[in-house]
Parts: sequence; structure tokens; C-alpha cells
Amino acid sequence: MSAGSGKRPPLPEVFGLAGHPVRWALLAELSLSDRRVSELADAVRVPQNGVSYHLSRLRSARLVSSRRSEADGRDAYYTADLDRCAELIAQAVAGLHPAVRFVREWPVMDDGGSAVPRRVPVLFLCTGNSARSQIAEALAGRLAGQLVAPFSAGSRPKPLHPHAVRVLRERGIDIAHARTKSLEEFAQHRFVYVVTLCDRVREVCPEFPGNPAAVHWSIPDPAREGDTDAETYAAFERTADEIAVRVRYLLARIVGGTPSVVPHPG
Repeated sequence: MSAGSGKRPPLPEVFGLAGHPVRWALLAELSLSDRRVSELADAVRVPQNGVSYHLSRLRSARLVSSRRSEADGRDAYYTADLDRCAELIAQAVAGLHPAVRFVREWPVMDDGGSAVPRRVPVLFLCTGNSARSQIAEALAGRLAGQLVAPFSAGSRPKPLHPHAVRVLRERGIDIAHARTKSLEEFAQHRFVYVVTLCDRVREVCPEFPGNPAAVHWSIPDPAREGDTDAETYAAFERTADEIAVRVRYLLARIVGGTPSVVPHPG
């Protein structure tokens, strides 16, 4: 008598997609920073037409998306949807056995007991330091506790956007008195990560002492979206939501937290 359970479940599509060596390498590159096709081709050492093919496969499963560059409309930045990756892997693991589940373990970020020996300095940059980088700084400060020292600046600072104040106030964070700052103020500072949230500022971002990790998030300026004030504010809400997800993944990388598969008793 066979001990088998009968028909085997089909291989989940996510494993066929992400399991290809080139596509896995592309996802690994995009897990930290948005990239252009040319940059991905250099990173994975595959011709650009090959990279474009594999990106189209990943896009078909919504594991990767793209946005036109605000600095050069002829170019595009690619982004990995890590939440989507986690969702598909969770479904695949659940199909393997009901007693096993995928757990996304965000690190506990509080004032004590951290494995990080010091506050990790992170600089968020956009053009005006009026919205995106201010939102990122505030969210990182709220989510990271004492693990990260977040800062923000702009290449051409302008007054804080009232919608940035409002969208964070609705999340329990008050930045009404925050000061907009020029990136020149931080030119001699040492950071572990420098995160650009604007395609234009990425093109003019200077080198910082200590060779910090350069991360790019290609996020459109919400102040330029929408024909009405209500539509523009809705763009700020979407921007804040996206930045919150990206900040969480960055913080997880900083403290070494990774998703894992664990047995679940019930």
C-alpha cells in the first residue's frame, strides 16, 4: 500500500518565476533600490535585451513594476513589490501543508535590547525637502525608535507642503514646525544609507564621506499630481503609504530582520 497522498500539487508559479537565476538576481537588486535597465544589466551581467525579457516576466506576475523617470522621460525605474512577493510565497507555503505558514517578521524597534550597537544615520533626499523626504524622515523616526537617526534634505529646498503636514498628522506625527534643509548642510556628514526619493535629485546627489549605501526610491512628486486639491491630497496619501512600506523594509534590512517560514501549531 502506497504511503503517498495521491496527486501532487503543481509547482507554484512564483517559484518558476523567481527561481530562475537571472530573475532572482534582478529581484535581489531591486529589493534594496529602484534601478534602470542599464544598471540592472551591469549588476547581473546580462545584456539589456535579456534583462528586459526577464523583467517583463516579473511584471506579468506583478512582482515588479516600473515608472517613467521624472528626470528623463525616456528612461524608467523598476521597483520590486516585496509585499507581493511575500503574498505569493505565503500562498505557496500554505499549499504545501496547512501546518506551515509564512511569517513576515518585522523587527521589534524599541529603545532597548537592540542588536544594533548605535543609531544608524540615514539621510532621505528629494528636490524640495517639502514632502517626500520629510515624510520618510518622520516615518523612519516613528517606526525605528532609537535604532535609526533619520535626516532629510533637498537639492533646492522650498517651504514644507501643507499636505505633507496633514497626511502625517493623520498618522499621529506632527511635523508642522519641521525645517526644510539643503543637502549642502550634510555634505561632510557620515551616513550608512543615503536614500533618494526623487529621480532628479539622484542625478545631482553628491558623494558623501564613508561611502554610504546609495538607495533610490523612484517616487513621483505628489504635489504635481491631481487637478484638484482633493486629488492632490489623495496623491499624498498614496505617497505616504508607499514610503511607509519602503521604510519598513529598509529598517528590516538595517537590523537584519528577514521573513521566514516557521511551523505554526494551529
